[in-house]
Parts: sequence; structure tokens; C-alpha cells
Amino acid sequence: MIMPLGQQQLLLPAKPSFIWGTLLLALLFNMVQNIGWWGRAAWAPDVLALVLVFWNVHQPRRVGMLAAFVFGTLVDVHQGSVLGQHALSYTVLSYFGITIHRRLLWFSVPQQALQVLPLLLASHVVSLVVRLWVGDGFPGFMLLIAPLLEAVLWVPVSVLLLLPQKQAPDPDANRPL
Repeated sequence: MIMPLGQQQLLLPAKPSFIWGTLLLALLFNMVQNIGWWGRAAWAPDVLALVLVFWNVHQPRRVGMLAAFVFGTLVDVHQGSVLGQHALSYTVLSYFGITIHRRLLWFSVPQQALQVLPLLLASHVVSLVVRLWVGDGFPGFMLLIAPLLEAVLWVPVSVLLLLPQKQAPDPDANRPL
């Protein structure tokens, strides 16, 4: 059946290897970003958090709060930060992403970015509260730029991560799907 104009395309199931591969690539990207490019700047976007909440929204049964906790712990160990800082913030982000996943999928991708912005902001606030609680200094108001950058990156990340699911399983010139 041909989809009417304005309707979303039917998606193929996401392969588990693709899901976990993208999460590992995002983790590696964060590690490279923290080591080399601009260090642990407060304004730098957290690509792992973005990819994690994307998969929480699109595949909540495969990527849940346990995965968020494990990846957060790995980031904590890599950065040498307070153990549990990122684990807690990623778990909170994952919880909120799973909570709104059905509602979020009704919006277009740019509208989804606006809906995800408060989640990303909450994640950064949780991380900041943990840092301040253990006596670390306030990183400055540049910290507020990171969730905005992550919300802007939601659109290209969504398009990129949904590409493999939009391909036809066996293309045929006579079948529109």
C-alpha cells in the first residue's frame, strides 16, 4: 500500500548490532573529543547522551536504563570524574526518554528536538548537582550551551541513525515500499 502524503514511512526493525555499534561509536567519539579536540569544555555536546536518548526513544526495549548506567560508568571512569556522575545523569535521561517515547514519535524530527531539549537540560543539571555536591567548582554558564547544541544535533543524528531502517528489505520496481 502506498503511504498517503504527510504520513511517516514504515521502518524496518533496527538490527541490534547497529544499535550497539552506534552507541560504542558515540562513546569513542566522546573519548576522542575529551582527550584531543577541546578537552572537557563545559559547552561541548555529549554525543553519547544524544545517541543514548535516541535509542531510548526508538528502541526502548533494547536500550534501557541499565545500558545508560553502564555507559555512564564508562564515561566516569574515562574522564576520572566522580564515579556515578554521568551514570546518574544518563540514567535520568534514559528514564525520561523512555517515559515520553510514544508521544515523541508523533512529532516531526525538528519538533522532537524541542521536546528532547528539556530532557538534555535535566541531564546536565543532574550532572552539575553531583559535581557541586562533592565540592567541585561551578564550570560557568557556558554549560547551558551544551544542551542547546545537543538539541540542534538531534536532527542530523536522527536522520543518520534512521537511514538503515528506511531501506526496502528487497527493492523492487513494482513495489513502492
